[in-house]
Amino acid sequence: MNLFSEIRSLVLDALTQMQAEGALPGDLSFDNVAVEPPRDAAHGDMATNAAMVLAKPARMKPRDIAEALAAKLAADARITSAEVAGPGFLNMRLAPVVWQSVLAAVLQGGTDFGKSAMGQGQKINVEYVSANPTGPLHVGHTRGAVFGDALAGLLDYAGYDVTREYYINDGGAQVDVLARSVYLRYLEAHGEAVEFPDGTYPGEYLVEVGQALKEKVGDAYVGKDEQFWLAEIREYATEAMMDLIRADLAQLGVVMDRFFSEKSLYGTGRIEEALASLDAKGLIYEGVLEPPKGKKPEDWEPREQTLFKSTEHGDDVDRPVKKSDGSWTYFAPDIAYHYDKVTRGYDALIDVFGADHGGYVKRMKAAVSALSEGQVSLDIKLCQLVKLWKNGEPFKMSKRAGNFVTLRDVVDQVGPDVTRFVMLTRKNDAPLDFDFDKVLEQSRENPVFYVQYAHARVMSVLRRAAEAGVAADDATLTGADLSKISHEAELTVARKLAEWPRLVEIAARTNEPHRIAFYLYELAGDFHALWNRGNELHELRFLQDGDVATSQSKIALARAVSVVISAGLGILGVTPVQEMR
Repeated sequence: MNLFSEIRSLVLDALTQMQAEGALPGDLSFDNVAVEPPRDAAHGDMATNAAMVLAKPARMKPRDIAEALAAKLAADARITSAEVAGPGFLNMRLAPVVWQSVLAAVLQGGTDFGKSAMGQGQKINVEYVSANPTGPLHVGHTRGAVFGDALAGLLDYAGYDVTREYYINDGGAQVDVLARSVYLRYLEAHGEAVEFPDGTYPGEYLVEVGQALKEKVGDAYVGKDEQFWLAEIREYATEAMMDLIRADLAQLGVVMDRFFSEKSLYGTGRIEEALASLDAKGLIYEGVLEPPKGKKPEDWEPREQTLFKSTEHGDDVDRPVKKSDGSWTYFAPDIAYHYDKVTRGYDALIDVFGADHGGYVKRMKAAVSALSEGQVSLDIKLCQLVKLWKNGEPFKMSKRAGNFVTLRDVVDQVGPDVTRFVMLTRKNDAPLDFDFDKVLEQSRENPVFYVQYAHARVMSVLRRAAEAGVAADDATLTGADLSKISHEAELTVARKLAEWPRLVEIAARTNEPHRIAFYLYELAGDFHALWNRGNELHELRFLQDGDVATSQSKIALARAVSVVISAGLGILGVTPVQEMR
């Protein structure tokens, strides 16, 4: 049940009637007609822009359209008033029975209430985390992991067929550095004193890997040049790091559907195949790039390279895919990887990158546009930095990691649910402060506590109802006399519940899962306000002594709140609590 869609349909029916009566031209498009909450709740329950968007094509005054439309709408039993405001906005107030019907729909649908068919089963690939397999995930990866996983959950809830994918960056020089670092730990396991040169990975997380390598191969690599062990240790170390990364993700409740190895692109003809696809479209050529803007590097010289004509697909400059020495640029395997995704039949692609990848956005969008001939969209979401605080000071690095704070450091401090929710309390492209003390506070200033507390309060109502002998199972509550829900504080909660299906579609359409967290906080606020009013007014308490029917109607409202909170937290990958401790 999407109440906003239903009222929009009512508006469109009224406009169609006006066309049939000659009050509006018959060739108008209603595509831009919207029904949404008014900016100021005091103006009504819903507002439509119909008169404003139709005035110019209809060559009529907005107020004339709005007044005629208001008269049509007022005839519907669901509309108690339709008032024209300003130059032609139309504000509507809905009858209480409409909001009461929302509660019944929530209870009947359970956590499926708000699920959408908007996606129509379209296949979407969401790639996120994709950290270099050189160590444990750090706090920056944590934000990307939470954002990507919540986005995947949101799209799934909105009716898309979602694949969660991790791109293993195991084709570059950093994996050789990992192998050399593991070799040093391997020698250390054999009792040798070692030093870690600059650029290697000194973190303690490699101690166990070096020890395990010793147990596997004994002293076979001791004293040998790297030509004898580099390839084998690189493969061994990469798999060990991926095991570590999978375990880190599991700590956060993240499970990938697919892992894709960059290394699988090299020497297999897959890069060549992707570039051949672009070449067939006339988008690959030999040329010389202009010098970089600003101060020219001293070592810069014009060199002929193989270039991708990315400017034909919205990029600022064409991009090299092969260097003058014949080796691939970093961009070439990325093109091949996205070509692989396109050929797998996805309708849309989403990449979740760190903020330092901003310069890659246009070139990757251009590549996917060219590879798919504009048929597959690519949305790239950049996650800004996370600043960690504890006791009023920046949180220091992890001893285990060596030079950064790990995902496990964060989860061990506050748990996966708090970590996930807090990471979504800011839009992905805004910096985030993560204060270990504040995220555990039991106050309204802590969003995760505030939302969880609302759910726990509902659970306490259900327990008290059971103790009082009041039947409060969902089947009974669905059949309760919801006409008893009539106080403005109660209807305010019902109105917020009615926004849920619309909010899901907006969040999915914009790929913005933080909207779910924001909505849950607002819903919790309305519910807590109702709870507090019940402390003042006996008529608003959920359990009414001696009046089972009224109690069940009040409990139905509370239960509907917990259902939607559970659904929202489920999208975010957070478990709703039964009671606060």
